[in-house]
Amino acid sequence: MVLEDETLRSEGTEKMTGEEPRSSTISTVNNDAIESKPKGSSIAENYRYKRKDQSFLKTHKIGTWNVRSMNQGKLEIVKLEMDRIKIDFLGISELKWTGTGHFTSGSYEVYYSGSQNTRKNGVAMVLNKKLVNSVIAYYPKNDRMISIRLQGKPTNLTIIQIYAPTTEAEESIIDDFYMNLQQMLDDVPKKDAILIIGDWNAKVGETAVPGIVGKFGLGKRNEAGERLIDFCKKII
Repeated sequence: MVLEDETLRSEGTEKMTGEEPRSSTISTVNNDAIESKPKGSSIAENYRYKRKDQSFLKTHKIGTWNVRSMNQGKLEIVKLEMDRIKIDFLGISELKWTGTGHFTSGSYEVYYSGSQNTRKNGVAMVLNKKLVNSVIAYYPKNDRMISIRLQGKPTNLTIIQIYAPTTEAEESIIDDFYMNLQQMLDDVPKKDAILIIGDWNAKVGETAVPGIVGKFGLGKRNEAGERLIDFCKKII
């Protein structure tokens, strides 16, 4: 998979699928507590990101990290680590920011999705700026998942960053999580490559399931691991 850029298709907001329009409003909530989100140089007004012409982009490294909350100082640490190990795209779990939006931080772009009123859960994607012109659209679903669609070759790439409920969560919360994730997958164009990354809060253990998971997992498979495997069986 390689990512490339193209001329801006149209002005305005475009749904994650690229097929139907989506509301362009992004809500943001003032964050005055210690774990406040950093202020970037620009806040996006649309999910649709305006892209300029740029030459072909080569393959990039993708990673994911549970940061257990991220303030200004920790964001700088995350960026330094991305520079050090040459990660171009990093998914973030347990962000603990409120609101949804996008901003620039140095040579990186941050797309985030959190709860509207409380500092819990939260997900984000941190992109090296050389990837920005490959962004077709992004979709902050809720405080547990966000997706972004990138122009690629030979096909476009949709990346979904998740933060799954823990095993102590109520069954209804777990059910809602998987229902919302399935809805996001249903909205992805059929020709896109799909990558789901993040913290599943699950143990799949050492028992192999052909086509799903190998025999080198840590620990013993738990109930959350069973649920994850069942979900994978349904979508492949």
